Amino acid sequence: MTVRAGWLLPTGQTREDTRLVPLGTMAPETAMTSRDGVIAGGDALAATGAGTMQVQISTGRALVQGTAAQGAYPVAVTSPETLTITDGNAQYTRIDSVVLKVYDGLYDVEERTAVAVEIVQGPAQATPAPPNLPPATLRLWDITVPAGASAGTGGITWSSALADRRRYTASYGGIIPRGWGLSFAGAYPGQYRDNGAGLDRWDGAGWQPLEPSVDWTAVSLASGYTNNGNAQGNVRYRKITIAGVPHMQWRGGVSWTTSGTPPNSAYPLTAAVPAAFRPARLVSVPIAAGGVDIKADFQTGGLLRLIASAGLTTWASLTGVQYPLDA
Repeated sequence: MTVRAGWLLPTGQTREDTRLVPLGTMAPETAMTSRDGVIAGGDALAATGAGTMQVQISTGRALVQGTAAQGAYPVAVTSPETLTITDGNAQYTRIDSVVLKVYDGLYDVEERTAVAVEIVQGPAQATPAPPNLPPATLRLWDITVPAGASAGTGGITWSSALADRRRYTASYGGIIPRGWGLSFAGAYPGQYRDNGAGLDRWDGAGWQPLEPSVDWTAVSLASGYTNNGNAQGNVRYRKITIAGVPHMQWRGGVSWTTSGTPPNSAYPLTAAVPAAFRPARLVSVPIAAGGVDIKADFQTGGLLRLIASAGLTTWASLTGVQYPLDA
């Protein structure tokens, strides 16, 4: 038996079933239902083409939610499952779905008790769409089946046919990993999720990013100063508030293409600093061991000036510089 479910069989589950399937309180979706999904770990329940018309689903664990009365079923796939796709429609493309399906005769009309990895066939039509799924069914992958596809015509091009539809779940209080789709609502204030670039917190009405996404702004360089031929260099700055503290961040570097010591009277590196972040201050920015300090002078007019120190010759850089500024 390679697909197992916890607390499904009427005669009870084996000790091995209990050890393999995920147990414990999982992330809620409502007061009485759990967020179903794949349990992250490795590349759980991944799909690969196993032949012209066959797909293989790897091992992994998941939680499959039925109706509120049914509850949620912990499931483990302990050995890869190979499935065969029905030949394509003669005229139209269709989209089939690879699913984890729980059959429970107490709640459905199948009159059997089992759990399986299956393919649910979508409708063949001019504008194909994935099939609708009944309760106790978790979508893992969508497969585009072109019209006329069969083993005799070369089958399915797996590199373009597979669409990852795995969504993930976690235990109660855990951070929900980034998976397919970010349109779901949180279940309680204080819930966290991975949005692919950072973390979001559910405040009871919407997801709020922990650290707002702030774009980087390019600086302007005086004539003759470039970085890899780019007149703007790769220096960037941004203002960002972290834990209520305003910061000015700089990244990247700049090199002088002219010979000799960079001038200390012009503005070889200038950028307009937002008005609320314009302290009149001089800071010393240490560089790599064996080098010399760069004096960074934030002007009240909103410009940043680099002042050459003794021994500085052909280049200067600001990399990963970050310090808090007064509000």
